[in-house]
Amino acid sequence: MSKTSGFLKEFRDFAVKGNAVDLAIGVIIGAAFGKIVDSIVKDLIMPLVNFILGGSVDFSNKFLVLSMPEGYTGPMTYADLSKAGANVLAWGNFLTILINFILLAFVVFIIVKMINTARRKEEEAPAAPEAPPEDVVVLREIRDLLRK
Repeated sequence: MSKTSGFLKEFRDFAVKGNAVDLAIGVIIGAAFGKIVDSIVKDLIMPLVNFILGGSVDFSNKFLVLSMPEGYTGPMTYADLSKAGANVLAWGNFLTILINFILLAFVVFIIVKMINTARRKEEEAPAAPEAPPEDVVVLREIRDLLRK
């Protein structure tokens, strides 16, 4: 067997192994779940926060210009200044991402808490008592017969 076919066989064995397949499925489901949670934060929670605060919580266009390019006369937006080569401290974008992260972490915490509560309820459900072993049943019958 050549080294190449041995390598390919080893790779195939690795790729088809249960752990690698489980990991791949976990990554795919995790990516889909991440999109769902991101949508919950972006499309459901952030609009409510904006409504409650009576304005915009999006600070992404808040910045501090540290140095302006020579002769720049364009718009004073973060995107345009960055494109022109200005040295810009984008504190607002960082703050927006931080707020989104905190909200995202909170939503994930709530989802995990709900799942754990459902699991606990399932575990707390009373299980049917196990039947005693056969030898115990026979001994009980003997005991009952001796009492009579």
